[in-house]
Amino acid sequence: MNFLELVKSRYSCRSYQSKNVKQQKLDYIMECVRLAPSACNKQPWKFRVITNENDRKKLARCYNREWFATAPVHIIVSILHDEEWVRADGKHHGNIDIAIAVEHLCLAAAEQGLGTCWVCNFDAELCKKSFDLDENEEAAVLIPIGYPSDEAKEKKRKAAEEIIVAKQDL
Repeated sequence: MNFLELVKSRYSCRSYQSKNVKQQKLDYIMECVRLAPSACNKQPWKFRVITNENDRKKLARCYNREWFATAPVHIIVSILHDEEWVRADGKHHGNIDIAIAVEHLCLAAAEQGLGTCWVCNFDAELCKKSFDLDENEEAAVLIPIGYPSDEAKEKKRKAAEEIIVAKQDL
């Protein structure tokens, strides 16, 4: 599968089989995450891989959706604010950096035949307390991972002409 086919195959999966994900696949995905670029190579992130039942229940309280709880693996993605690069005008890049790494995660999972979904609308404060995150650490994204039990729906995307501006020098 080429990269365009991979990108087209990735979708927001909201239904998972009860089948466990092999550690080898998780290791591969997390190696892809580890190699993601970040501003000034700061890598201001932490990825907590949640597989045990007790932690999965704690996480489900942070985002109480039935479909979310069906995934056998969850990853809490955090920004380490004291490690993120800050541009001279004060722009913090932690959110940008973790977005790059999370998309590496999602594409690597899709390549492995696994589904994922970005979850950002969760109780971040409860997550911080439930998992004893450090003061400088912000839980920013939750990613469920598992074998999809639903089918990808057609993606609705803007036309290229609506989003790409190309100025040609004459």
